[in-house]
Amino acid sequence: MKLFKNKKKANPKDAIAQLKETLDILEKRQAILEKKIENEEKIARANATKNKRIAIAALKRKRAYNNEIEKMMGSRMTIETQIMTIENANTNLTTLKAMKDGANALSSIHGKMNIDKVEETMDDIREQMDLANEISDAIAQPINFGDVIDEDELNAELENLEQEELDFKLLESEKLQKIPAMPNAPTGPIAADEEEEKELEELQSSMAF
Repeated sequence: MKLFKNKKKANPKDAIAQLKETLDILEKRQAILEKKIENEEKIARANATKNKRIAIAALKRKRAYNNEIEKMMGSRMTIETQIMTIENANTNLTTLKAMKDGANALSSIHGKMNIDKVEETMDDIREQMDLANEISDAIAQPINFGDVIDEDELNAELENLEQEELDFKLLESEKLQKIPAMPNAPTGPIAADEEEEKELEELQSSMAF
């Protein structure tokens, strides 16, 4: 004959709750037995000299209660160990399930990629970055409106202007050297005008004579 029939899959939480409930019952039962032991010990003391038969019967009951408590304490120890084992096993199961879910997630992620796809993607990224840099460089280049200016032509034109300026200054310097210097004569544009007026007056005087 089987002790347990229709064995069902136990839920760890329900099993732990049931075991703790059993522990509570055993603790209450032990408290009752301890009170009975205390009472039997009083009876034995009270009848130790008056009625030995009653005293011995009380001691027998006390010993039986003690034996029952010892068995009960063994049961409590077994139940407490069982609770701890179930809790540890449940923790291990939860941990293992989480690790398995993590492994499945990694497998699912890695299943959608391989090293060739990764390298291909990285090549595409580098290509797009190079293209973006080329576009930025092109945008940064200044836009020349009209014809492209020849730098050599500009330099040649500038040299011609410099030479003309030098020639003009040289010519002016030669003119000034040919004019005799007069004492206390003013210089600059005013002195030239006065000289012209003086020459004009001399010419008019000679013509009148």
